[in-house]
Amino acid sequence: MQYDLTDNITSIDVNGAAIFGVFTDKNIKILAKYLKTTDIAKIKEIIKKSSFEGKINQSLCIYDTSNKKLEKIYLVGLGEKNKYSEKSFLKAVSALSKICKNNNLKNIFLSIDSLLTDKIKQDWAIRNISIHINGIDYVYNETKNKTKIKINYKISKIIFISSLLKKSYLSSLKKYFQQGVAISSGIKLAKKLGDLPSNICTPTYLAKTATDLGKTNKKLNIKIHNEKEMKSMGMNCLLSVGNGSEEPSKLITMKYNGGAKNEKPIALVGKGITFDTGGISIKPSNGMDEMKYDMCGAASVLGTMKTISELNLKINVVGVIASAENMPSGSATNPGDVVTTMSGQTVEILNTDAEGRLVLCDALTYVSRFKPKHVIDVATLTGAVLVALGKVASGVLSNDEKLTEMLMKSSNVSHDYIWELPMWEEFQSELDSNFADIANIGKRYAGTITAACFLSRFTEDYSWAHLDIAGTAWNEGANKGGTGRPVSLLTHFLLENAKSL
Repeated sequence: MQYDLTDNITSIDVNGAAIFGVFTDKNIKILAKYLKTTDIAKIKEIIKKSSFEGKINQSLCIYDTSNKKLEKIYLVGLGEKNKYSEKSFLKAVSALSKICKNNNLKNIFLSIDSLLTDKIKQDWAIRNISIHINGIDYVYNETKNKTKIKINYKISKIIFISSLLKKSYLSSLKKYFQQGVAISSGIKLAKKLGDLPSNICTPTYLAKTATDLGKTNKKLNIKIHNEKEMKSMGMNCLLSVGNGSEEPSKLITMKYNGGAKNEKPIALVGKGITFDTGGISIKPSNGMDEMKYDMCGAASVLGTMKTISELNLKINVVGVIASAENMPSGSATNPGDVVTTMSGQTVEILNTDAEGRLVLCDALTYVSRFKPKHVIDVATLTGAVLVALGKVASGVLSNDEKLTEMLMKSSNVSHDYIWELPMWEEFQSELDSNFADIANIGKRYAGTITAACFLSRFTEDYSWAHLDIAGTAWNEGANKGGTGRPVSLLTHFLLENAKSL
């Protein structure tokens, strides 16, 4: 996609559609900078006769102006000006992105001035416009009849119209627009991996995806550990989850070396259960098809690694994915079995459907060898987080208040929401076992917290945060599909920690 910046709409050299934001006061004074008086009078009359009130998710199309280069003009509602916020802005950008796609617009002239107020930072705005514009072409069609697939929508050119942003800003515009391109690219990869069925997206497929990413960037080194190697490292807990499956488990390590050699890396650890039947503690059949999304933590790590590779960030990052398929069979792990983790601690597996923490605990022990500055694990870990936070926010629990503060800041910037839950010492006794050092589940209540308490037993040597994305990783119902969260959150966090943005 080509992009540029102009303060003179009359000088545009290609045909296209212009898009302007309008508040509920229906003031279109900003259009007067770019259109003739006769056009403004006509647009005012069309607004007066229409039902357009400038509310969020409202739009109005004007088909004819004196500027022959403008095939159409779209007015997009921004809501009440005194209530305009970053959230309002994101809703408006989402709406205008859908207009572009639904009307197959190729060349777009976007009035950035009409979307900005003193509450909206222009660099942030450009990045988020880019994320949305570049993300609207995602369509899942991997397993559909190839002869019936519609060609994905693509924008050819976007020109930002502004009398406030000078040509000297163009380099910054390109920088933040490109950040949005890369974030969108990572989100789309995470969506695709989540949406693929489990007979395609296996642990081996995830390993191949990582390997392919490594071929695109010399700073990205990939290592795939097989079951024999994991056994030799003592990863019995991770391996216990895949015991009942014919699909071999994988431990995937992605090292991105963009910073100084002596710089401690930030580690991202993803849960990669490519299908979760619950094992011997089998799940009810209703909605079990959605358990293909139980690898969305892994998908978000892969998406984030793709994003930072495309941005060539000056930072060291290690991505680790613990991947297995949880199936019931004669060789599956039984409730009541005791296994020894890589850390040497023993675990009584009371419920084989609490398998995510079993693969993660060995991965969290493994990642300590990289002497990380921070470790963030990402997992569709508990249904309990849905009870607490619904599908709006992911849960965050941590042993480091400063790390949590940084993640919360990134959440506020990205609007990929997280919310902190407590992990007090009083919850740890819920995991007591008569037969092992620790049980893999607690009692009935506070399931998200006791799951994090379990993981905390393996993270005492470093700064760590756990993101439970079971409520946010995919949408249900008519819009069923992966969301790509929290790629945006993780990328913003890494952008803040990179030496050079």
